[in-house]
Order: sequence, then C-alpha cells, then structure tokens
Amino acid sequence: MILYIAEKPSLGRAIADVLPKPHKKGDGHIMAANGDCVSWCIGHLLEQAEPDSYDAAYKSWKFEHLPIIPEKWKMKPKPKTRSQLTVLRGLVKKASQLVNAGDPDREGQLLVDEVISHLGVKGDKLNETQRLLISDLNPQAVKRALGQMRSNREFIPLSTSALARSRADWLYGMNMTRAYTLQGRKVGYQGVLSVGRVQTPLLGLVVRRDEEIANFVSKAFYEVLANLTTEQNEAFKAKWQPSEACQPYMDEEGRVLSKGLAQNVVGRISDKSAEVTQVVAKDKKQNAPLPYSLSSLQIDAAKRYGMSAKEVLDTCQTLYERHKLITYPRSDSRYLPAEQFAQAPQVIDAVLFGAGELVEKSDKPDPKIKSKAWNDSKVDAHHAIIPTEKRANLSSLNAREKQVYLQVARQYLAQFYPPYLYSETEVQILIEGGHFKTKAKQERALGWKQLFNRNSENSQLTATNGNDEDELTKQRLPALKKGQTLHSAAGELIEKQTQPPKHFTDATLLGAMTGINRYVTDPEIRKILKDTDGLGTEATRAGIIELLFKRTFLSRQGKTIIATEVGKGLINSLPMSATTPDMTALWESNLDAISRKEAKYQSFMTPLVDSLGQLIIQAGSQLPTALQGVKAPKSSFKKRRYTKKKTKS
Repeated sequence: MILYIAEKPSLGRAIADVLPKPHKKGDGHIMAANGDCVSWCIGHLLEQAEPDSYDAAYKSWKFEHLPIIPEKWKMKPKPKTRSQLTVLRGLVKKASQLVNAGDPDREGQLLVDEVISHLGVKGDKLNETQRLLISDLNPQAVKRALGQMRSNREFIPLSTSALARSRADWLYGMNMTRAYTLQGRKVGYQGVLSVGRVQTPLLGLVVRRDEEIANFVSKAFYEVLANLTTEQNEAFKAKWQPSEACQPYMDEEGRVLSKGLAQNVVGRISDKSAEVTQVVAKDKKQNAPLPYSLSSLQIDAAKRYGMSAKEVLDTCQTLYERHKLITYPRSDSRYLPAEQFAQAPQVIDAVLFGAGELVEKSDKPDPKIKSKAWNDSKVDAHHAIIPTEKRANLSSLNAREKQVYLQVARQYLAQFYPPYLYSETEVQILIEGGHFKTKAKQERALGWKQLFNRNSENSQLTATNGNDEDELTKQRLPALKKGQTLHSAAGELIEKQTQPPKHFTDATLLGAMTGINRYVTDPEIRKILKDTDGLGTEATRAGIIELLFKRTFLSRQGKTIIATEVGKGLINSLPMSATTPDMTALWESNLDAISRKEAKYQSFMTPLVDSLGQLIIQAGSQLPTALQGVKAPKSSFKKRRYTKKKTKS
C-alpha cells in the first residue's frame, strides 16, 4: 500500500480524485480502488513542548531559570488533532511505501517529516519515502505531479532548515519573553511582553519611523529652472545642476538650502545666451514585470485595494483550495519552470474565457513569446503564483476573490506580450558657467503595458528613470543638437519644503520585510545579505503583522500603521540587537543556506545558544523604564506558545 500524507484535507482530496475509483472513505483517510491510501495532517499535528515538559519548576516564570535550553528536544501531539495522528499511526504501520505530500515549501516539508519521525519510521521505509510536490489542485496538474515524484531524501536540508527555525524561535522567543515580562513587572507593567526574533524587529521599524516623523523639522530648499527657447521660438525648461562649489550650501541629499545662492543663479541666467553641450538619445525597452510571488502580490493588492497582507493570503488560499483557479500561493518565487511553458496556451485560453475583460482594447497575448519568467535555475520547491488551466466563472467569486484573481491573471498574460519600447533623450545645457539638464521620454510601442495602461494600480509602472515622472520629463523637447545656441529667458526660482518620511502602510511594511537589507545597520551583515533576503518568510509575514495588531503593539489609522504606547515602550526597553533586523536577517540568510546544503544545523544553533546567555544577562542588568506608567491592554494574552506555525486560512 502506498500512503500519501497530505498537509491538509483539501490537498488529500485533490490527490485521491486522480487515484483509481471507486473510493472508500474512512476515518481521516480515503482508500483508492487499487489499495493505495490518502491521509492528511491538519496543519502541524505536533508542537514544541512547553518548558515545564523539561522541568516542572519551569511552570513558574523565574529569572534564575533563564536561559532555558533543552538538552534533548521534545515534540508533543496537539490536543485538538490528536485523533488524526492516531489515524496516521495505524496507516503508516500498514503502508509499504510513504509519500510526503506537504505543501511545496520548508514548513510543508517539515510538517509531514516530523510526523514520519514521531511515528518511528526507520530503515528502508524511511529511505524509500517519496516527495510529491503539488502547486495546482486541478486533476490534470495533480496527475502530472504524480508522474514527477522525487526521493524525499533530496529534501532533508529543507526540513532541517525548518526545524532549525522552529527551535531557534522557541529558544529566543520563550527566553526573551520571560526575561522582559519579569523585568516589566518590576516597573509596574502587568502584561506579557512578547519578544520574537521577527515580530520585534518589525515593530522596531514602525516605532523608529514614527519617532522620525514626530521629531522631523521641515526645512526649505531651492531649485532653479531655466526657460529656454530655440531660434524657431520652441520653448522648454531645464533644471540647474549645482556644482561642487555649492556643496557647503547643500544637504546630504544634494538639495540647495541657501535661497541667496539660488537667487544669484536666477539673476545670472536671465536673458542670457545658452549652449547645448550634450544630446544623448537612447532607444530603451522594458520587459514585462515577472509573475507574482506572495509578497509582491500582497504589496500590489495593498496599494490598489487597501487589502491587508492576511486578507490577500486568505483570499489566495480560497482561490487555490476551493476554486482551484491559482497555483500554490505561499511562494517566494517569481519564476516558472521551463517545462510549464508547454501549458501556456491552455492557461491563456482559460483566462481569456473567464476574464476576457483583461484584454479589451488590447492585442491578444501571443503564446509563442517566452519571457524571462521561465527559468529553471530560479525555481526551487515552488514557482510563481499563476492562473491554472481551469476556466474562471467570475460571477461565482466574491469581490476580493475577483480582484486578486484578475491581478494574478493580468500579470501572467503580460509574459506573452513584447517589451515596452520608448526613446529617452537627455540634454545638457551651459548658461553663464552653470550646468542645466533636462530629460524627455517618447513612447514607441506599448507592448505589455497595453494590459496596464488604463489602470494606475500596477506598481511596476513608475517612470523608467526610477522616479515619478515630473513636469520636466513629461515635456516634449524640440529637435536639439550639440553646439546649438539657445536663449535663456527669466530664470525661475522654485521653493520647496523637505518632507518627513511617510508612516508605514501594509504595502510599505511588506516591502520593508522583503527587502530588509535596506534597514540593516551593520555594514558587515549588509554585505552578507542579498537584495532578496527578507524578514520572515512568504508563509509567515502576514501572520506576523497581524500578531502585532493582536498583541496591541500596532494600530491602524486608515491605511496608516502606527505603534501603540505599549509597542513604543517595549522597543525602547530592549537592547538594540533585539529591535533591529540585523540579527534576524542574518538568521534568515543562514536558514536559507541550510536549505541549499551550504550550511549545517549545528553551525547555526551553537552561536545562537551562546548569544542567548548574554542577552539574558543584559536583560537582567537594566529595568525597562520606558514602560513605567504604561498600562497593559485588556486583550493582553495570558499564555504564549513559542512554536511558530504556518498561518492557515
């Protein structure tokens, strides 16, 4: 008997649907006509044991117990799903062959592997366990996946990475939470001060941004525009580029703070001759934006629809599990396996049948065009989120489901359009020794932008020079050539005010989590991190943000996310290392290295255990005075579990 162990019932049913019929449904499993069986977990069936499982004395929170570090780790069945673990125990004994059918990510891998380990599977049965990777619950996709199973041993590093993450989070979260909660009581704070290696640095980002805004002092800065005309009386503007001699009058961002200096430039260039010193015209192209990962989809949906990260994830789960209209959503990849290109015509047909509105007034997508999205070297256990071959009935979807499906479908269709083509001309002008510059863009062929042109929602459609298009970029330039003489009419003084940074929103907070190296303070750590290294994972980010709201460390004001008094007090009571993303970004990078066989479990855990002792000493050496007078919220949770689980819808 082959036993397929799925991550949850919906995936189990999808596997059973393509096995020989008739089926016999039993308690927590489905038996196929050929004798093979499908069963499932219900999320994690096991969880890290609480501290008092290691020593009854740990039931009381006392500082002298810390740090608590298990010599031998214990897992225990979750009470609510214990019966399903019993079902699996019986089926595993009967099975001659096991198949891990967890979701295609590191948590999905561990979730089934830990059950197999807990049930004592050893020897040949363990070595011959297969791995089934399913990212589309439609029957034809499941059949294809069944024909492409691999040895589960190939995925040991992925499972080890998830196990290291789980244990590290328990060690750090449990010990730091106990330490600071106990210290908090000494200054009168009666709530639980939850500290986590991802949630706390994320809260730190918000607290520091809020403080930066509160302490911001606006200052005036000045720009100068030259109003230029050709001999044919064709008019355009160019912007002054301050020289090195102006540095003493500028801020670190190159803005001129001296009004007198700017006024002097205005006077010097008014009613003067000007010379074109350089004209550079370039034909440029912009390829279609890649298909979505979960984070990139969450960011775009937050910008356009004001959806929270959790709302997008929950909607995606419904589109994946119930409607079977999109592929596995908890993906950090924006690429697709090359072999999947063969299914493109069927996927395009399905999208156009159900959502033809996407290509109204546009050319039809060309399935022969192969964008850079198809790249095997950038696809691991899972690929980008794309539509499935199932035709969508949009009328059967609620408003949010329709919005998210159309976002995913449009991004996929964009892969089958030619590049966006445009010309960019940059002109440099000399006026009385001062340098001026202007730039203009002219569209040549819309290409994939046809799909987005009528919609301002797409985050990819910022100006191609990396900034929002300003008035200068929008102007049409006359035909100019190097050496040409122009007339500079009255100069124009523009006074502006520096603006504070903006409060975080769902979109920008997710953006910070996915590109965390921008917020890392240690230059040595920043060198190690890649641009793509993030805080948390695709599977956990939405849950972490929601957790901070649940624990009343964050609150919303419209689309704006701000820290509460409790959140501020906690961050200002903790050591800098616990509130900046440096440590956890490095952790995430190391965990990723373990999953790629580039690092070992012990090389990650040993330094962590060593540093934990120092952190506890540091916690005990000072009182969290920033929390004096701060009242614990009524909703402050009574009990904290320290195993991080994948958020399930």
